[in-house]
Amino acid sequence: MMQMDRIPVLEEYEKLIVRMNTPRVMIDNAGCVDSTRIMIDSVRKDGILLEAIQVLTDLNLSIKKGYVSSDGRWNMDVFHVTNLDGNKLTDDNIINCIEQSLGAIHNRRSKSIDGMTVLELTGTDRVGLLSEIFAVLSDLNCNVVESKVWTHNGRIAALIHLKDCDSGNPIEDSQKIDKIEGRLRNVLKGDNDIRSAKTSVSLAVTHTERRLHQMMFVDRDYDRTPIIETSGRCRPLVSVQNCLEKEYSVVNIQVKDRPKLLFDVVCTLTDMQYVVFHATINTTEDGAYLEFFIRHIDGTPISSEAEKQRVIMCLRAAIERRASEGVRLELFKPDKPGLLADVTRTFRENAINVTQAEISTTEGMALNIFYVTDAIGNHVDARVVDSVMHRIGSDYLRVKEPPLMYSQKADNDEQNTSGLGAAVMVSLGSLLRRNLYNLGLIKSFS
Repeated sequence: MMQMDRIPVLEEYEKLIVRMNTPRVMIDNAGCVDSTRIMIDSVRKDGILLEAIQVLTDLNLSIKKGYVSSDGRWNMDVFHVTNLDGNKLTDDNIINCIEQSLGAIHNRRSKSIDGMTVLELTGTDRVGLLSEIFAVLSDLNCNVVESKVWTHNGRIAALIHLKDCDSGNPIEDSQKIDKIEGRLRNVLKGDNDIRSAKTSVSLAVTHTERRLHQMMFVDRDYDRTPIIETSGRCRPLVSVQNCLEKEYSVVNIQVKDRPKLLFDVVCTLTDMQYVVFHATINTTEDGAYLEFFIRHIDGTPISSEAEKQRVIMCLRAAIERRASEGVRLELFKPDKPGLLADVTRTFRENAINVTQAEISTTEGMALNIFYVTDAIGNHVDARVVDSVMHRIGSDYLRVKEPPLMYSQKADNDEQNTSGLGAAVMVSLGSLLRRNLYNLGLIKSFS
């Protein structure tokens, strides 16, 4: 009888523990004139700061200011955010999504990869490499459903989600997987990169962009000299000092602001086994200013000058990997087998280098984003871009962000609105709406 009486008590105790460990999320739209304030109060847990920032960046929200404080067993994080247009958040769907996602970050799981085979590739970057990779996959009857590709300091890292073209199922035949890996490894190694070219099937379910950071970190891109020096590359200022009286190491970063900057920095610190106890984030028109008070997981600060230099190099690399370089081209076209191979072959034949790529397909439509430069890292000539658009189809391929030369040309000749200039203002739609579509909160992102 006494045992039965204890059951309700235990259930209430378990509910109390759940409530205590569930983050409290408060969203304030009245306290700030130009941003929405999000406050998260939670029990301290390794990686919880990164998880919170990941929620916000996955919704393509811009973090303008932030304050992080961790004392004892509690965290208090405050973020001032806007949408991509720089406005406060007024959409109830977005606000509800933020509250639900942040409130569940203790139990948050990465996106499932069920139904697809995921390849991880790293190697030496070169002009036309992406074309060769997609050509191999097309030849082996593989359908690329999603992919993200980063390049930095002459290295490339790619995550590619595949299905079999005929069956639409994941590729599970071990002999075919071995064949895919072998042929891609030969493409990646080129003439002299046998050791560092790597291909493998991913078994872990990890946030895609965090996994790309991890792959490039293991590949030591931070300690390599770039083969192609891209003009206009972001050059962050990073310093590390020790605050001995408080037993913290203090990291200061000054850089041009861009989307997902905070995620990239915190992701790198977390994967390098550092814990952020306090932080201040501030962005202005001149740039972003970030300060972090960190320790090792064992509670000690950075102990040597060599370690300081390694942290500086790794943070610089993390910031530069995602820095958008060159012209942004967006392809929106009915998907078909070999589409990516055809498009990237056209880039290669016109000596266009892809520095970043984001591939996705939804309801039979391919939405592909490419950042491109010429073969030596400079802006692509306008005539070359026009030629590529004509060949692929100007109804499908658009220029989202023109290179500087186009802006200068427009300043000198305001009457010239033909050709490429007319396509500049065409957008495929808000990325925020696409995320809402993927979350099932709207029926279409068109």
